[in-house]
Amino acid sequence: MHSSSQPLGEFDLIERFFKTPSSSRSPNSAINLGIGDDCALINPPLGEEIAMTSDMLVEGRHFLKGTDAEQLGRKALAVNLSDLAAMGAKPLGFTLSIALPNIDIQWLEAFSKGLLSIADQFHCPLIGGDTTAGPLNISITALGSTPHGKAIRRSGSQVDDEVWVSGTVGDARLTLAALRHELPLPANYFQEIEHRMHQPTPRVELGLRLRGIASAALDVSDGLLGDLQHILRQSQVDAEIFLDRLPKSATLKKQSIQIQNQFAACGGDDYELCFTASRDQHQVILEISDALHLPLTCIGRIIRKKNDASQVHVIGSDGKILSASETANLLKSFDHFAV
Repeated sequence: MHSSSQPLGEFDLIERFFKTPSSSRSPNSAINLGIGDDCALINPPLGEEIAMTSDMLVEGRHFLKGTDAEQLGRKALAVNLSDLAAMGAKPLGFTLSIALPNIDIQWLEAFSKGLLSIADQFHCPLIGGDTTAGPLNISITALGSTPHGKAIRRSGSQVDDEVWVSGTVGDARLTLAALRHELPLPANYFQEIEHRMHQPTPRVELGLRLRGIASAALDVSDGLLGDLQHILRQSQVDAEIFLDRLPKSATLKKQSIQIQNQFAACGGDDYELCFTASRDQHQVILEISDALHLPLTCIGRIIRKKNDASQVHVIGSDGKILSASETANLLKSFDHFAV
């Protein structure tokens, strides 16, 4: 980021780049008062409860230095909307706290454009936050609502439920591998998938349609099989997952089978939904898939817990359960504190 010679204070920055007119909000908005006062005022829809989630993006940890500012603005909110989607929550609004190393007018214009475009797309207005000087750090808290008792939690999976995942997985990790020069990727292949890392699509509509259908759900941020373990632990069950069923893009399928499986199983940053549901809901889920024009793939099933700790039992192409060491390599979720 390059500093601007034009002086711009905190409140000028908010007014110029982040304050949006009330007309941009959804007609059914529960936000009674947004930016401009000490607090926002929210009026939850009658009979609903508030869902709240926070995510922080730190330069050099969650995104590369020099990442396109407009794409970063979209992703910063998208990852929070993905959390709301996983619980079947309808977006209401969000707050933004951002630390900036300096005031870069061009960067701020692009960042706010991306941020507010996805906010408008999902009827989720910016309602408050904070700005300060410091290393580039973007923190968003998003609010949503669900009917009382209808939120999709991680603790509802039952034995014999099916395990599903939306879209495809592994492309964000493949993009990162290309950016890091870990493997060669032709330019046309890179162009086919780079949006999966920089501009993930929160599955908000899918989350709303899964209310009353999914027994448990979460969004895939740190790796499919690693994230699935959170559902298993909360629900006190195990899962059998068929490695060959993991949904992969045509671009990922051009890689070696080892790379395909590794990136699809634990690549991270996919922001698809992984959910479980009764086998009785199988056809209903396929109908949702058709209605949303979104692939939904059954990748396994929930089984009784075999040991004290919940486990993912991965079944290879030969129909046999992978060894403990082979499985461990597919369960390596992203660790924000790993060196």
